[in-house]
Amino acid sequence: MSRFPDGFLWGGATAANQCEGAYQEGGRGLSSVDVVPFGPDRMKVSRGQMKMLDCDPAYQYPAHEAIDMYHHYKEDIVLFAEMGFRVYRFSIAWTRILPNGDDETPSETGLAFYESLIDECLQYGIQPLITICHFDAPIALIKKYGGWKDRRMINAYLKYCAAIFHRFKEKVKYWLTFNEINMLLHMPFMGAGILFEEGENQEQIKYQAAHYEIVASARAVKLAHEIMPECMMGCMLAAGQYYPFTCHPDDVYAAMEADRDNYFFTDAQARGEYPVWAWKRMERAGIKLDCTAEDLAVMKEGTVDFISFSYYASRSTSADPETVEKYKKPGNAAIMSLLNPYLKASEWGWQIDPVGLRVTLNTLFDRYQKPLFIVENGLGAVDKVEEDGSIHDDYRIDYLRAHIEAMSKAVEEDGVPLLGYTMWGPIDLVSASSGEMKKRYGFIYVDKDNEGKGSLARSRKDSFYWYKKVIATNGEDLS
Repeated sequence: MSRFPDGFLWGGATAANQCEGAYQEGGRGLSSVDVVPFGPDRMKVSRGQMKMLDCDPAYQYPAHEAIDMYHHYKEDIVLFAEMGFRVYRFSIAWTRILPNGDDETPSETGLAFYESLIDECLQYGIQPLITICHFDAPIALIKKYGGWKDRRMINAYLKYCAAIFHRFKEKVKYWLTFNEINMLLHMPFMGAGILFEEGENQEQIKYQAAHYEIVASARAVKLAHEIMPECMMGCMLAAGQYYPFTCHPDDVYAAMEADRDNYFFTDAQARGEYPVWAWKRMERAGIKLDCTAEDLAVMKEGTVDFISFSYYASRSTSADPETVEKYKKPGNAAIMSLLNPYLKASEWGWQIDPVGLRVTLNTLFDRYQKPLFIVENGLGAVDKVEEDGSIHDDYRIDYLRAHIEAMSKAVEEDGVPLLGYTMWGPIDLVSASSGEMKKRYGFIYVDKDNEGKGSLARSRKDSFYWYKKVIATNGEDLS
């Protein structure tokens, strides 16, 4: 018996703002991710603690050119096809379609670009999996409305959805409404275009924005099912099980509460309502949602068809402030976690835990009883190009092998229904967390450095040939 079902969707995942470049071409408008710089202020801007609504010449923005997939997508898709991809997850840049976020007429240039990209995929038998909004709030709407602080963002998002659903309805089956929607709580500007003013109740603002995104997601699901009855609409969260740092009951409870933070969004998107604990938590915090009866009805009607998620690492937490201070991860991580003494870490301090992927898969299926889709999983590392041009990335192969083995156990032994696996990112791109090229994920090397130097030439790493074999054997041969 095969580890994975026939038709399992093997592939890779990217985001427009990390690979396309050409950020001002084709009439594209400025987006939140365009103004998040590389360097020490990156997290301050991402968290909405430092106002930046335009590009500052004092900073670097590697994503402005990225790997220039805007002009190289045809050769990149040929390489994906050579590996045997059955699916390619990518995002559409909202401001390529509606430069101001809520324009009356969509940009034909933007629609034509993505239609050509989709057609290129289909030519090679690769199913497109489209993320509608991947850390992408139009700057014009941040200036106009304050981003997702404002209910009017829902209609702007729906206008954007209608444009792409009608254009691509015959060609795209799989869609995701928002990328890593729970990151709104951790990086509010990157996730939702939110800037905080002095004295504002930040928790009130974050949970209100979360509600508006959840309603927008539900309305998008309803609209998609009306326009494309055969489509499958998914939600997407940044997943990773929280472990209690010790077996002290207070640590166990702290881990449960931390998991609830992550599942708040997915509970609503998959079940169509907020759980009781969420209402109680908001009540204790003095959070009063602008939430109408119509909102609640739409949430019930617009539940997703499947749950997708990213998984890079598990997390750990404690109820003891001294333990937290002693073991918290160094650096400027987006999500707070304690260092797990039983795990090794990548060069960027991301702890490696394949078993945690199996735990996460089982937890999500137990919780929602809906098909799952792993849409991000990968290892950021420094790659060395040898004199002959080869790149020996055994460390990446080892990481992916261990995670695919854990994934196969969840499917084969635990019975988890898994639609597919899109590794992040199959071609080198700009890292979302650090904003640099040096942190590479790909099977395909791109000649580009942090300073923007390089030919942009593509070349195959050892992992390219390994993943090709994995796909050809449907996950049977991981050697």
